[in-house]
Amino acid sequence: MDTTSLGADSAVPANTGLTAFYAEMTTMERRTFWACFAGWVLDGMDFMIYPLVIGTIINLWQVNRGTAGLAVTLTLLFSAVGGWLTGFAADRVGRGRMLQLTILWFSVFSLLCAFTQNFMQLMICRAVLGLGFGGEWAAGAILIGEAVRPQYRGRAVGTVQSGWAIGWGVAVLMQAVLFSILPPETAWRWMFALGSVPALLVFYIRRYVEEPAVSAETRARLAASGDQPSLWEIFRPGILRTTVLASILGVGAQGGYYAV
Repeated sequence: MDTTSLGADSAVPANTGLTAFYAEMTTMERRTFWACFAGWVLDGMDFMIYPLVIGTIINLWQVNRGTAGLAVTLTLLFSAVGGWLTGFAADRVGRGRMLQLTILWFSVFSLLCAFTQNFMQLMICRAVLGLGFGGEWAAGAILIGEAVRPQYRGRAVGTVQSGWAIGWGVAVLMQAVLFSILPPETAWRWMFALGSVPALLVFYIRRYVEEPAVSAETRARLAASGDQPSLWEIFRPGILRTTVLASILGVGAQGGYYAV
């Protein structure tokens, strides 16, 4: 059999160990891996802060449970929009830049949540935070998917996404510590204030994470040809069916997950 007809990626056997792929990563792949992993950890942490303090908010501001839950719904709806817009913007300005922007976005609005004076202000800040929350999810997944070699892509992306659960655990630990040393009316504000810590990750990304070659080459080619995809590209006839099916799958998976 003539192996020269096979792609370079298929000619390189992948290490089949669950985590052994990490040892074979290049320096840049590892840097990108940790940047995306940390992004997902901090994204999960920021999202979990509100559910952990919602009981305190209800008692302090006398908000009914339905209204309090509406803030979560709005955050998720805005996150869907954020993911869509970030995917489009990442094709134009780069994955790394959008990862930085979305992390800064949800960090800033988490900090603003700490200074809100009523529930309406808090709900607005949480809703707008959702744009960055959903955007980071998309940007991180795209970046790690393109930066890692195909034979390790599945394990790398899966490991990065496991950072979400770790972020939830970090938020729970924050709640346990802060609510044990501070009164509830102060502790919840510190929870949101600490949600701005992810902004520091931007310095690491700017210094150590490079744009994947495939992304940079594609953007350069499109810029040279003047053929830039539109925001509505995913709804054109040739792609619409895939968009609809993927959306149904996503709504089913995420809807069941967040409903529980």
